[in-house]
Amino acid sequence: MSASPLPLPEETRAFLEQLTGAPLADEALWREALTHGSTGEPRNYERLEFLGDRVLGLAIAEWLHERGTGDEGKLSQRLNALVSRESNAAVARAIGLGPHMRLGKQARDDGGADSDNILGDVVEALLGASFIAAGFDRTRDLVRKLWADAVEGRVGRSKHPKSALQEWAAGNRRRVPEYRLVERTGPDHAARFRVSVAVHGVGEVTAEGSSKQEAETAAAAEFLRKFG
Repeated sequence: MSASPLPLPEETRAFLEQLTGAPLADEALWREALTHGSTGEPRNYERLEFLGDRVLGLAIAEWLHERGTGDEGKLSQRLNALVSRESNAAVARAIGLGPHMRLGKQARDDGGADSDNILGDVVEALLGASFIAAGFDRTRDLVRKLWADAVEGRVGRSKHPKSALQEWAAGNRRRVPEYRLVERTGPDHAARFRVSVAVHGVGEVTAEGSSKQEAETAAAAEFLRKFG
């Protein structure tokens, strides 16, 4: 007989209730939305992410249509930027999601709590959970709250340079920033990473760091200093 799962930490319950504006009626649903496959638990966020991705796309598409700006091509480009991995991760960082995600030890040690992929996936999983728990209208309201800065083009409110660069690109109707690992040098215990970041039609910069994430952050900060 398997043991019952541990309840969510009180601070995580408070985070979710503040985020959604409602008490958690089904803790198991929200636990699943926060759980990465590296934990080895039978329920992780992947199915809710699949659902949340579609809910997010519809909510943003409706919002852009309502605003009445741009033809189909421009609307599609803007939609793609706003629901991209980088945009979703920017939202996750802005709300302080990282510490509440449930990762296995190796994934956390590898920097999973600040991974664009995982942060973006969990944000979508939370939207999927919201859709199941409260329906589309409430989830659309949540999307409009969380994505407001990006859609309205307000830049620089997030302290994280990658988030700020993503918002800058979306606000200026540019393609999403593209990060590329240029070089990795040194032994494993003292590795150095050189990463470039480019925004189509604007420019490209490179920067170094002791991890890929650190180098990406430094490159985003330099890009904003140079072009922002």
